[in-house]
Amino acid sequence: QVQLVESGGGLVQAGDSLRLSCAASGRTFSNYGMGWFRQAPGNERKFVGGISWNGGSTYYADSVKGRFTISRDNAKNMVYLQMNSLKPEDTAVYYCAQGSTAWTIYPGQYDFWGQGTQVTVSL
Repeated sequence: QVQLVESGGGLVQAGDSLRLSCAASGRTFSNYGMGWFRQAPGNERKFVGGISWNGGSTYYADSVKGRFTISRDNAKNMVYLQMNSLKPEDTAVYYCAQGSTAWTIYPGQYDFWGQGTQVTVSL
């Protein structure tokens, strides 16, 4: 049974940084790409970015490109989302997801999801 547990969310001010973490268990972590998504109130869940099994390939939504960075530590079964220069429009519940393949980095093709962690960015 795959479990994904996000942590690190909180309330920050615009311009601040925050790092989210996601602990994975249940499948061989290094066999799968990982992704981050977010959902703001009243909106559908949107793709933030993805990282391949070895961290060698990443892909980001235009809205976060240059500000957010995804990384992973396969020895610890962890994936991270470093968020810099946060804006109020980044406020959302952030979810990590495990891909269907080792090279899943784009939207779609995600099999499992965490419960999410709230990020709130104030002015």
